[in-house]
Amino acid sequence: MSGRIEPGAPSPASGLLSDAYRTVWRWHFYAGLLVLPVLMLMALTGALYLFKGEIDDAVYRPMAAVAPSTAHAPPDEWRAAAETAGGGRATTVLLPERSDRAVRVGITREDGQKRTVFVDPATARVTGVTGFGGVMEPVKRLHSLVLFGSWANVVVEIVAGWAIILVATGVFLWWPRGRAVGVVALSTTDTARRPFWRDLHAVTGLYAGGVILFLAVTGMPWSVVWGEQVGDWVKSSGLGRPPAPVAASPWAHAAHPADAPSGTGWTMEGMVMAADHPAPARLSTVIAAAEHEGLARPYQISIPADPTLAFTASRQVSHVEDTRSLYIDGATGAVKADIGYAAFGPGAKAIEWGIAAHQGTQYGQINRFVMLGGCLAIWLLGISAVVMWWKRRPKGRLAAPVAPPSPRAKAAVLAIVLPLAILYPLTGLSLIVAVGLDRLVWFLNRPRSLAS
Repeated sequence: MSGRIEPGAPSPASGLLSDAYRTVWRWHFYAGLLVLPVLMLMALTGALYLFKGEIDDAVYRPMAAVAPSTAHAPPDEWRAAAETAGGGRATTVLLPERSDRAVRVGITREDGQKRTVFVDPATARVTGVTGFGGVMEPVKRLHSLVLFGSWANVVVEIVAGWAIILVATGVFLWWPRGRAVGVVALSTTDTARRPFWRDLHAVTGLYAGGVILFLAVTGMPWSVVWGEQVGDWVKSSGLGRPPAPVAASPWAHAAHPADAPSGTGWTMEGMVMAADHPAPARLSTVIAAAEHEGLARPYQISIPADPTLAFTASRQVSHVEDTRSLYIDGATGAVKADIGYAAFGPGAKAIEWGIAAHQGTQYGQINRFVMLGGCLAIWLLGISAVVMWWKRRPKGRLAAPVAPPSPRAKAAVLAIVLPLAILYPLTGLSLIVAVGLDRLVWFLNRPRSLAS
């Protein structure tokens, strides 16, 4: 998002305000150069993931659709059939909301590979087997960048931090200062002229900047450094952990797997509870206990590898207020703990709310389409920025705005980016690298500048 300078505006070299404007503009340019390609990729995959339910239903309907029935085979037969078809150990069982949909059993093989097996609950007949996470798994892994390796998730924090810098510097550039800035509508519809793209960039940023900022901030819990540190702090400080211990969850949030029990929640991972008896556990016993407690479907059963740990039955929710997890002794059916959203601390509530809103589920369809608008706006901003640069670029140069010499002007940039660099350390480190490269470019171009 940026403002516009019309002919007749004060010269860029005249006064502190213009120096500050040029300096902020320069770093807005660099921020876009650094993160827009990745940000646009994340916006594209995020927009697709907003419609995960519809995409999954369309792709897997032949496997997922079964004849509706009020009766069902013993759940332990579901598990046995799935383990045979999947060639591994059952780790999760997702019970659907609708009676005409198959149960989904997550399988982990000895070699570490994972599969999802569809089982007709009425007959225990396997209706299909897919790869872990299905068709949306590559989209999700691409969104979190872990498709390129676990190291690439570090980039999520850097990109999110620089996206915040883009919004903050864009607001500074747009803000009216007695000049012809602060555009709120297109001044021309001639796409061949640069003013159209300049105004499109500014107007898109103006109306969508808040959504983009929200997506960047609420996306931080997925980052492998900041997210894990904050998650550990929330759990250890008492701001997130419920007062009672809870059963173990196999979900690693940074990896963001598709079969994750969303009812368990990001802030409740890694907690364990022992079962009363090491006797053989039965899935039938756990499901009977969950149904008796009135746990609303759909819910997912997490099956512990350690028989001394309790099972987890987590409701799959769209609204965080509906979060509920039961921790059940698999041998006796005793409910060891019943944890709902009300038991969360303020830190956990804030983070879980942010994640639900980020994923477009918290406030229904309007939430989803607002988030979709933010994703589309990122593409409009990226395309308009590239077109603007292309139309004004000088030959043989990067065409970044020239850095003014005023130290006070540079302080304007520091006032914007320094708090963000402190809050998000990886962004701060990347900022140091960017400043170093900027100084190197200045040093290499210094003789030419002096000569002119």
